[in-house]
Amino acid sequence: MCAHVLVAEDDEMQAELIRRSLLAEGHTATVVHDGGAALDAVRRLRPDLVVLDLMLPVIDGLGVCRALRRADDIPVLMLTARSAEDDVLLGLDVGADDYMTKPYSPRELMARIRTVLRRSGHTTGVVRAAGLRVDPVRHEVRCEGEEVECTPAEFAILLAMAAEPERVFSRRQLLECTRGIDRSSTERAVDVHIMNLRRKTETDPRRPVRLLTVFGVGYKLSGGRG
Repeated sequence: MCAHVLVAEDDEMQAELIRRSLLAEGHTATVVHDGGAALDAVRRLRPDLVVLDLMLPVIDGLGVCRALRRADDIPVLMLTARSAEDDVLLGLDVGADDYMTKPYSPRELMARIRTVLRRSGHTTGVVRAAGLRVDPVRHEVRCEGEEVECTPAEFAILLAMAAEPERVFSRRQLLECTRGIDRSSTERAVDVHIMNLRRKTETDPRRPVRLLTVFGVGYKLSGGRG
């Protein structure tokens, strides 16, 4: 049950812990730190689930949840440091599918996420972007309908980039996607993975139109969702 999860949490350390836990479970994750960015990310990325902190800047979690429920049925798991019954009920009343109070264990959070995804009927987590179809359940990549053979590290990098098309990833960020797959990799190994992916997915690997270099920063998958 692999999914694309949007994490809206203003505490950067907490957000990173959630992101790493999601990746370890086989999910992909996008992290934002305020409510306005959360709504924008939902419109752009169409995640399978939103992990939503109640106390967000710009627009708080209740406001984000209300806005989502006016136009969408994306599952929402709300997080808060508040534990009063009234706060819990308020979160559920505005449309949250589940509610967790801080502090919590990452294992408990992942269990709750699995439960919410199951309830919502989520089963595939297939990501489509730039003419690519990346299926984390079958570990399958198709480019314009044709199957593409990928190594585990290449697959992990492509899955992360397809989940956030047009986002520029640094080599370090892409290397992090392969942690646990190839512990001996270095940032320079990312260049090799990208070169191999271009060879497999580009009509002319020397003039890529999908996997683009952003000089001085890293790489991005260009082409948008679908």
